[in-house]
Amino acid sequence: MSLDGFSMHPLTRELHTALAGGRIDKITQPNKQSIILSVRQPGQNFLLHISINSQNPSAHLLEKNLENPPEPPVFCMVLRKQIETGRIAQVRQHGLDRLLLIDIDSLAAGGRIVTKTLVLELMGKYSNIILVQDGIIIDALRKIGANSSRVRTVLPGQTYELPPGQEKKDLFTDDSAAIMAIVRKDPALRLDKALLAACMGFGPVSAKEVCFSAGLAPSMRIEALDEADFKAVENALQEIRESALHAGDASAPEDKAVLLLGENQKVLAMAAFPLHYLPEAAVLTFPTISAMLEKADSLLGSYVLPDKDRFRKLVKNEKNRAENKLTKLDEEIAAAENAEEFKVRGDNLMTYQYQFKDREDASVTVPNIYSETGETITIPLDQRLTLVENMQACYKKYDKLKRAQELLQVQRRECEANIAYLESIEASLLASSSLAEIAEIHNELIAAGYLREKPKKKNNDKPARPFHFRAPDGTDILVGKNNYQNDKLTFKTARYNDTWFHTKDIPGSHVVLQNGGTEPSEEDILIAASLAAHFSKARGSSKIPVDYTEIRYVKKPSGSKPGFVIFTNQKTLYITPDEAKLAPILAQDPS
Repeated sequence: MSLDGFSMHPLTRELHTALAGGRIDKITQPNKQSIILSVRQPGQNFLLHISINSQNPSAHLLEKNLENPPEPPVFCMVLRKQIETGRIAQVRQHGLDRLLLIDIDSLAAGGRIVTKTLVLELMGKYSNIILVQDGIIIDALRKIGANSSRVRTVLPGQTYELPPGQEKKDLFTDDSAAIMAIVRKDPALRLDKALLAACMGFGPVSAKEVCFSAGLAPSMRIEALDEADFKAVENALQEIRESALHAGDASAPEDKAVLLLGENQKVLAMAAFPLHYLPEAAVLTFPTISAMLEKADSLLGSYVLPDKDRFRKLVKNEKNRAENKLTKLDEEIAAAENAEEFKVRGDNLMTYQYQFKDREDASVTVPNIYSETGETITIPLDQRLTLVENMQACYKKYDKLKRAQELLQVQRRECEANIAYLESIEASLLASSSLAEIAEIHNELIAAGYLREKPKKKNNDKPARPFHFRAPDGTDILVGKNNYQNDKLTFKTARYNDTWFHTKDIPGSHVVLQNGGTEPSEEDILIAASLAAHFSKARGSSKIPVDYTEIRYVKKPSGSKPGFVIFTNQKTLYITPDEAKLAPILAQDPS
């Protein structure tokens, strides 16, 4: 889900108005898919966030800067060398494509002014950021060689070519009659497909909005429309054109850019102008297109901290490996449970060995000495061995299986503990929102032996801290974001008579209600328990069991892994978190 080229037209105007003439003070690269340009204008600074994340490729202004890794990636350093201190001359759009170009004037040798262009190709999974000078590629965020694409390569030193023009009409400049002529061209085409074929920059969202405004179903065939229908489509095109022309106009006070949301805050559509074709969707309106795109980024999870995905995949693979090992251990334990059978065979062979000859029978059937009803037992024999040797083999197998039972149970407990620990790291990754927190998880994975890397050195980033919320009566509630924070919060920060919360037998955060020994109110207990459920692996479930007790009853066994505790004197609540009621609490800590 992303803006189509038609909605990018007013976005381009919004960005040009804010940034044209501004000087690029600083360039940062928060992760592999994002670049941030800090642009200084007289009396005001702007942050231009450019993202090529396939879920929502975009370029928009940020209210708050994102964290940056201590060492800038190579592409970031290239941009700093080439365009830092340059002035933005123009922000423009190529036709109505999802392609923005930022022309930047900078000083070259001898005091010459040269113009370099930052090309933003915002086209789903094919998105890219390319720096071009005089038609030659200087560098690109995603280098595409012949092995990656047979159609197009993007490499330094190559000529950059803009996409060829389309045989479509520009709704902003072309005559509406010419556009309608293309719409009418193929009678067998669906109306929404005909609009996509006729209007440059149109995506499914814009096409469906025109159909809705015209009072027609998108699936209607062109041949089924009469002249009144075509007139309605033409009027609807004019309406959406007027909406887009006013979008991104800072002088107009009313909200224009919209997000349409479905269940669970799922983004259904976005546009630079009001949308009406999904009346059942929740509508969020914004004063600027940038504000809308910033909200879309947060809902779609477009911004991912460096290494977060890598650690998530590592933990998932290690967990799958441990779960496979647990399955095999269960199979071996089931086999080991047959140990008694070999002892019974050995005892019967010892009793009846004098009735049979060595190496004569492949098996013998005798009355079972342990059967009270005189049932028989058939004992398979290895004819290469004597009867006594067969008997000894049965006892040897019995001893081996008995020892295996104990060892396998120990291994099984260790494997279960390992899975629980990995699940706790998964929960930590879900709650982490800063580089310092990811660094703590990185060091934890190294200490646990899952990563063979050097621990990250401390840098000047703000230190990781737990979530800090406040109940309506003013009581502080702290929530750990990872296992190290959980330990520190429970055993160093909290007082002995504070109240401690954790989901029962479910990986999640330690939650501390700082009531200091006073009797906590029922509302505070419910809020803290809801936070414990929210920041756990069971998030989104119902009737989640949450244990709570005083800190004095929480202990950490010697040598146990980070985050692992034992506790007594607990009470248990079954919580179904009300996300709507919890939202004001969660909004207190934006991290």
